[in-house]
Amino acid sequence: MITLKSKKEIEGMRQAGILLANIHQEIAKIIKPGITTMEIDALVEKLMKENGATPEQKGYHGYPYATCASVNDEICHGFPTDKPLKEGDIATIDMVVNLHGYLADSAWTHPVGKISEPVQHLLDVTEKSMFLGIEQAVPGNRIGDIGHAIQTFVEANGYSVVRDFTGHGIGRTMHEDPYVPHYGQPGKGARLKAGMVITIEPMVNVGTWHQKMDANGWTSRTADGKLSAQYEHTLAITEDGPVILTQL
Repeated sequence: MITLKSKKEIEGMRQAGILLANIHQEIAKIIKPGITTMEIDALVEKLMKENGATPEQKGYHGYPYATCASVNDEICHGFPTDKPLKEGDIATIDMVVNLHGYLADSAWTHPVGKISEPVQHLLDVTEKSMFLGIEQAVPGNRIGDIGHAIQTFVEANGYSVVRDFTGHGIGRTMHEDPYVPHYGQPGKGARLKAGMVITIEPMVNVGTWHQKMDANGWTSRTADGKLSAQYEHTLAITEDGPVILTQL
């Protein structure tokens, strides 16, 4: 069931989103060759605690960390590790902030040191595709309009869109209806209404969109070992258009 959020609820999620965006900025300042994703995870949990928030992912169905840290060919739900990041790596840090019971969810793919032009192009296309999807998140449109805008742009650039993981509604719980695929047909799916709060979070692969799961039961990686990138915002659908809750 899709629940519409009140202005008070959206404002609560906005405050969680501001904290989340600030934490991503702190990550961008420190991520470099030699740092580990476990160190980043510890920093994220520390910053949340200092600001009266908690990491909603930690303990979710037994998930043990404050962040998902997906490196290179890992699509999503990567476990933080003590392995140092290398020059030229990319690392997607995904987190959900719980601030006074209101949630915000955002992921960003961070370059580690200097990355190649082709890898930068992957990041640029992935981020742009997210914003093209967000532009479609207006009352009267349908879920398929979001996915179609993303898929069309990504595939025109020679990449593929992951099918197995989607965006979703969010509020006081992490995953709510509707689910928001990043591919699809325009005019199809649930109709968008003011008061809906959703995530748009395309995962874009250099090669095939197919994935395989690690033995830990959580981490998804590309079936062909090629790179994957992801960008995600939480946004509210309003009569005046989409309002991004997870940016400054």
